[in-house]
Amino acid sequence: MEIKEHKHTREEKMAAFGRMLDVLDALREKCPWDRKQTNESLRPNTIEETYELCDALMKNDVQEVCKELGDVLLHVAFYARIGEEEQQFDIADVCNKLVDKLIFRHPHVYHPSQIGAPNPRPLPYGEQEEERQFSKVKNVEQVLDNWEQIKQKEKDGNKTVLAGVPASLPSLIKAYRIQDKARHVGFDWEDRGDVWAKVREEMGELEEVLRQEDTGRSEEELGDLLFSIINAARLYKLNPDNALEKTNQKFIRRFNYIEQNSIKQGRPLTEMTLEEMDALWNEAKAQERQSSVTNE
Repeated sequence: MEIKEHKHTREEKMAAFGRMLDVLDALREKCPWDRKQTNESLRPNTIEETYELCDALMKNDVQEVCKELGDVLLHVAFYARIGEEEQQFDIADVCNKLVDKLIFRHPHVYHPSQIGAPNPRPLPYGEQEEERQFSKVKNVEQVLDNWEQIKQKEKDGNKTVLAGVPASLPSLIKAYRIQDKARHVGFDWEDRGDVWAKVREEMGELEEVLRQEDTGRSEEELGDLLFSIINAARLYKLNPDNALEKTNQKFIRRFNYIEQNSIKQGRPLTEMTLEEMDALWNEAKAQERQSSVTNE
C-alpha cells in the first residue's frame, strides 16, 4: 500500500470516514463473525491491536503505523456501533463528547461558550480573556498542570488526582503516570538530583533483605527500587517504557545472533560455554556499533 504524499481535503477525509462506517454497518448486518461480536468479545482484540500499533510506532514503520491505526479506528467505530444498537450512544456522541472535553480542557485556546458548538472557533492568538482562569499559558508544562486541575472540575471528571490512572495499565506505565499526576499538584522533588539518594537507599534496602532471604520483603523492596528508578527517568524526561522496550529489542537481536551462529556451527546452545556465548554477544554488539557509524 502506498501512502499518497498530497494532503486530502476535508471533504475527502469526511468521505473516507463515512465509507468506513458504511462498510462496518454492512459487515455488522451480513457477516456472521461481525454480527456476533460484543464489547466483551472485542476487548481482547482491541488490546492486541493497540499493542500492534505500539510495535509499529517503536519501529517507526510508517506503512505499518498507517495500517494499525486503521485497525484501532475500526474498534472505536465498532464499539460505537454496538452502543447505537443498544440505544446508548453512537459515533456522533463519541466525537462530540471528545470535542467538548478538549474545548473545556483548553481554555487558553477556546472560549467556554464553544462547548457544544457544531463548528468550534479558537480564540484569536493573544486575545484570551485575562480574567478567565487558566487563560494564560506559556509552555507545555503549564498546559499539563492546568489539564490535571481542569479534569477535576469536570462534572463527570476525576474525583481525586490519581483516579484517572487506569487500574489495568501495565505496572511500569502505571508507576510513571501516577508519579506524573502527583507532580502536577506539586508533589515532586524540588531538585531532581536528589532522587539518586532515594535510588541508592532502595538498592541498599533490597540488598539487605536479600541477604536475609526474606522473600516477602524482597519483592516489596524490589518494587520500591523499580518505582524509584522510574521516578528518576521521569525527572530526567526519559520514558522508561520506551527505554526498556529498546533494551528488549537489543537483547533479542544479540541473542538471535548467538543462536544463529550456534546453528551454523551445528551445536545446540546448551552445548556452548558461557564464554563462547559472551564472545558472540560482543561480536553482535560490535556489528551494531559499526552499522550505526555507517548509517550516520
